Amino acid sequence: MPSVILVAGGAGFVGSSLALRLRAAYPDARIVAADNLRRRGSEWNLPRLAAAGIEFVHADIRRPDDLAFAKTRFDLVVDCSAEPSVLAAYGSGPAYVIDTNLTGTVNLLELARRDGADVVFLSTSRVYPVRRLEAIAFEEHETRFAIAGEQTLPGVSAAGIAEDFPLDGARSLYGTTKLACELILTEYADMYGLRTIVNRCGVIAGPWQMGKADQGVFALWMAHHYFKKPLSYIGYGGTGKQVRDLVAVDELADLVLHQIASLESPSQPVYNVGGGLASSLSLAEATALCQEITGNRIEIARVPENRPSDVRLYVTDNARVNADTGWSPRKTPRETLADIFAWIRDNERLVAPLWTRPDL
Repeated sequence: MPSVILVAGGAGFVGSSLALRLRAAYPDARIVAADNLRRRGSEWNLPRLAAAGIEFVHADIRRPDDLAFAKTRFDLVVDCSAEPSVLAAYGSGPAYVIDTNLTGTVNLLELARRDGADVVFLSTSRVYPVRRLEAIAFEEHETRFAIAGEQTLPGVSAAGIAEDFPLDGARSLYGTTKLACELILTEYADMYGLRTIVNRCGVIAGPWQMGKADQGVFALWMAHHYFKKPLSYIGYGGTGKQVRDLVAVDELADLVLHQIASLESPSQPVYNVGGGLASSLSLAEATALCQEITGNRIEIARVPENRPSDVRLYVTDNARVNADTGWSPRKTPRETLADIFAWIRDNERLVAPLWTRPDL
């Protein structure tokens, strides 16, 4: 049972959600949430953390001095910190993505090595190369693209993408830094005996997610329907048929808590973790659900051209994590979108500027 826990990225959407669930699971533990508050809206989580007795430290994982914690020894480090945008390095250069996602994680691992702490690392489905994902045989249906029944690539089936899907090829600097961290974690586990968990997460969604065009798409979709703001179907002919699966953040927390309680050795498998085929939907299908839930219809432009690193479809095959832990997601996309709607409605005055002011 961990007694002193560090959650890096602890004021972000996933980090704050996990920190609060860790508090519920370990009421006597000291929990520290470290965050640089770069993401707009992350400051709104600080009162929630404080109310739960979670300590907040304004820290940037790129700076080792921010992680010194000279008088504290941790037995669990949960790394939720990241620059999560696939497009970030295209616009502003690679420095922040590499320094945060790679150097920052190494700094956290050095802290874990110092303290002999267990490490939970949230990786991403974006470790899989774009060219390989785009080579998946697919079918085009009325409202979505779908994985075809016959495939030539390993690690892909009608159930989705498994952990043995090919890893050779370019994947974006975001995905590359995350994959590099997975490899470094393996070395820390082998060399220093750290017990580590790696979850390659697909799209995570739920309340308190400050969705943007390049990250948090389903929260963005619901928010724009709620506030009657326009959207765009971008790429693949502007049809809105590209598909992702989504896992609710509270169900991801269920898995992480189970994994922490079950850690036994440094050699832990890497897991693909997502909503799976039953919790997948296209942008067009997301539009229909958002219209149904909000009662609003909005203007949606069609932009045929793809953006860099766009992927037609991604669906998680959860077979390995289900076999090893018994975990499988239960929430439907409609339930998750309805949860986001209820959160926006209940916090409308707080969150409205994020999606209604063009300068934010």
